[in-house]
Amino acid sequence: MTQAKENFGIKNFLGGDQARGDFWGGFAAMLVALPAAIAFGVTVYSAIGPSFVAAGALAGVIGATAIGLLASILGGTDRLISAPCAPAAAVLAAFAMELVDQGVDPNMIVLLLVMLGVLAGMIQVLFGFIGIGRLIKYIPYPVVSGYMSGVGLIIIGSQIPKFVGAQEGTHWHHLIFAQAEWDWRSLAIGGATVAIGLIGPKLTKVVPGTLLGILAGIATYFVFAAQDSALMSVSGNPLVIGPLGATTEGYFAAASGRWTEIGELRLAQIAGLFGNALTLAVLLSIDTLKTCVVLDQMTRGRHDSNRELFAQGVGNIASAAVGGIPGAGTMGATLVNLSSGARSRVSGVIEGVLALIAALILGSFLAWIPVAALAGTLIVIGVRMIDREPLRFIESRATVFDFAVVVAVVLVALTIGLIAASGVGVAMAIILFLREQIGGSVVRHKMYANQMSSNWYRPEAEMHILEQKGDQAVIFELQGSLFFGTTQQFYADIEAELSTRNYVILDFKRVQSLDVTAAHMLQMVRDALRERDAMLLLSNVAEHLPNGRNLKEFLEQTGVTGAEEKSVRIFAELDSAIEWVEDRILGEVESAPAVETPMQLQEMELFRHNKDETLKDLEARMETRIYQPGQNIYARGEVGNEVYWIRRGMVRIFAPLGAGRTRHISTFGRGDFFGGLAFLDGNPRSNDAVAFNEVELYVLSREQFSRISEEHKKLAFNLVTALARTLAIRLRHADTEMTMLREY
Repeated sequence: MTQAKENFGIKNFLGGDQARGDFWGGFAAMLVALPAAIAFGVTVYSAIGPSFVAAGALAGVIGATAIGLLASILGGTDRLISAPCAPAAAVLAAFAMELVDQGVDPNMIVLLLVMLGVLAGMIQVLFGFIGIGRLIKYIPYPVVSGYMSGVGLIIIGSQIPKFVGAQEGTHWHHLIFAQAEWDWRSLAIGGATVAIGLIGPKLTKVVPGTLLGILAGIATYFVFAAQDSALMSVSGNPLVIGPLGATTEGYFAAASGRWTEIGELRLAQIAGLFGNALTLAVLLSIDTLKTCVVLDQMTRGRHDSNRELFAQGVGNIASAAVGGIPGAGTMGATLVNLSSGARSRVSGVIEGVLALIAALILGSFLAWIPVAALAGTLIVIGVRMIDREPLRFIESRATVFDFAVVVAVVLVALTIGLIAASGVGVAMAIILFLREQIGGSVVRHKMYANQMSSNWYRPEAEMHILEQKGDQAVIFELQGSLFFGTTQQFYADIEAELSTRNYVILDFKRVQSLDVTAAHMLQMVRDALRERDAMLLLSNVAEHLPNGRNLKEFLEQTGVTGAEEKSVRIFAELDSAIEWVEDRILGEVESAPAVETPMQLQEMELFRHNKDETLKDLEARMETRIYQPGQNIYARGEVGNEVYWIRRGMVRIFAPLGAGRTRHISTFGRGDFFGGLAFLDGNPRSNDAVAFNEVELYVLSREQFSRISEEHKKLAFNLVTALARTLAIRLRHADTEMTMLREY
């Protein structure tokens, strides 16, 4: 039996813990999603006219079924429940009301709603294919908060007329001062729905609050029906949904006829839908990915944004094509699904199937659901969509602008529309980005060459010179984005150094992007230094920035660097730039001689004060070795029973970073020693020593050291003391650099 059969076999389906959890999770999610889907469908279609209320309820059921099935099958996020949602209802209802105001034929409005849903789904599929899923989730929180709060308020405003039983087409702000137009029966039904919907979850977790609220609304309706026999009929009754008319023949005839009529739409009419479709696609995508992010946090999972958008888009295309309304991954139903024991995306498929079964079995029951009860349910959903967290932003000056962003998006959504709010949201997102970039400094560290030396270990006399004259060079470690918004602040940070330092080092290791304005500023820096015969040094100039730009090539194209530009030098890493400056300060040549003569013991600083006879005995105990470029001299973990003096060549030391990575931490040259720490304490090597070029070494083993210490006790004592003193100087210098780094 294959693994697939073991996981999804009959036995597992009937009795497995995962299967049971998925079934009950899908069942509980259906109890939440289906009533809300019906309410959303009624909201959209009732905007066309009272006679379309039942069609709206059916559209909600179809949407819950089609999206629930396809999004779960094609998507990859476990436990996610997809169904018609508030953003879809808000956009579609506003679109329908606009067409009604323009006098468009109701049947044509239905056709345009279908096309709007199809286009939105196609845009979502496109989002998934081109990878926009990774970008949508980076929309700033204040913008998303404004979107959701705006949609919540639009939902509440659209439901108030139904909540109070007013005539279709009456605006909510008119009804506030026109109580005579209220139907107190609708108000009581809606009020009971809201009250129980809010209180129910506090009393029991077994039955969803949405379902409890609708049941309370139905019970209240039948209290009134007991006193008025006219209310005992669904036909022509404005207080209830009425017959859904969902016979198989009638439904397929309506669906096929609708697509026949869509063929008569003009291209200009379809093109005019694009703005609304784009807005709807973005809102549905945000709603889905926001739910996925919350689900990841609760389950420690990781969703695939682009795959999920593709699945949601296909589900919305199918839903609209068969007469349903679009939707998204919904927070409420998803959390109910999770808390009820669901473990996989099979629960979403079960939710879709059960939604269809419930609609077929309970079709006659659904006809008795009061319109005011659905309005009350949506008002509760709308209230819960309003994000109250931004109210805290008022308490601090640092977050007042973020609060203004939320308010701006909400106001534009309410006064102009969600399309305009989308534009305002994008503009605000750009402003938020610019504010953060401009407010922060691109200078991460500022140090001088006597505070941060290269990895080249130099003799004590040279280190003393560098400590005195190292302030000739200033080092700026840069970070973030260098663009028109940060250029002036950056120039102000370095301007004072341009007139006093001989070397200015700019390290680009942490730079994310650089634009033409910043390149022009670098030209100004270069020219200011050139006038004083000073140098501009650039390190870590990457050929591949995160934005895909080749920084090295870009600097050449903008004239900052070039073959003829002598006042600018580029180095592969910061350490190389600092080392080059140290050589200039010390008056050394730019590069080592092509051929080095092997250094004798008496020429090395450590042994200059010893007698020739003593050094001859010491040299006799030493071994001379030659290593080729790239050859390991010793490796981390080896026994440290030898110490090395360099006769010629260079040796580089690499420390481990983990995961097989290493970092170059020091370089030793002619006359230096290395390997002394392990030689003194007897512990294994803590790093790797590698020959940079051809290296010739004196090697003294601990065994030979023990023998010579018996013959020349003073030499042995002086040798150990000199090793310890040099190591102490190096350690002290490293400690100073660490302190400087922590300071910044």
